[in-house]
Amino acid sequence: MSANFDFTNVKCTTLDPGFSEFEYCYLKSINRTYKYVSLKCNLFQIPVKKVKVSLALYKRYNGYRPFMFNVTFDACRFLNNKKGNPMVYWFYQFLETYSNMDHPCPFNHSLELFKLPASFVNHHATQVLPFPEGDYMLDTTWIAYDVPRAVAKFYGTLS
Repeated sequence: MSANFDFTNVKCTTLDPGFSEFEYCYLKSINRTYKYVSLKCNLFQIPVKKVKVSLALYKRYNGYRPFMFNVTFDACRFLNNKKGNPMVYWFYQFLETYSNMDHPCPFNHSLELFKLPASFVNHHATQVLPFPEGDYMLDTTWIAYDVPRAVAKFYGTLS
């Protein structure tokens, strides 16, 4: 028996409209077997030289409850030494191929996630680091200059 990951939703929220705004944030289903997530966050105060990211994984039991980890890291430092934090690097592999967030700070352009397919996430969540079946939410908070600026939440089911 093999597990299968499927996106169920994505939600993006701007916390500081003067700093950034999501141009789009959606889950697109092409057919029953091909879904992908895309988002674009425009930055209004560039260049951005100090970025932290908070990642928290939740599993749904009776509501979403913390599962496995909750970590905040300095994204600029991480992008200079990607293998320094193995758990963050595992999540970074989702972005590496499908985004423009693949270089060290500063960021002087919009941040985009280009058509991240559920099949790619499925491989990482079942083969690279196996997870138990269930409903999951990855809560990402993007912090610039020590102020939370945006939140992106990714929902999915592993069955």
